[in-house]
Amino acid sequence: MWRTSPTAGRVKNNSALRLQRKTLKMASPRILKTCSKGHQFYKRSDCPTCPICEMQMEPATGFLAMLSSPARNTLLYHGIDTIDKLSAYSEKQILRLHGIGKASLPVFRAALAAHGLSFKTVADIDPPSRSTDKP
Repeated sequence: MWRTSPTAGRVKNNSALRLQRKTLKMASPRILKTCSKGHQFYKRSDCPTCPICEMQMEPATGFLAMLSSPARNTLLYHGIDTIDKLSAYSEKQILRLHGIGKASLPVFRAALAAHGLSFKTVADIDPPSRSTDKP
């Protein structure tokens, strides 16, 4: 779509101008970096993450291999690295973790079902204990 301006005549639409600016920003030079393991890689940003090390850290098998990186990293951060440990949580508890979304639930359910396990249900979760200080 074109719009006219009384001072400049015909002007390109905003999306074309945004694309042109974005192309100019992407022209930053690539910098050769070396990680602590000796892998060499090119990056345009200051990000120190080595893509080769990241690929080597991804599990080849198991339920963690079927997950996205944010979901996998969240589970590992919280110590959930086996299917048995995952079955100790309810779906709501897992969804509360940052990095886990609803799209991960079918993967979790299928992995748990393949091992004859399931998420904890509300009835399985122990209610918080009440302390009675009154005599």
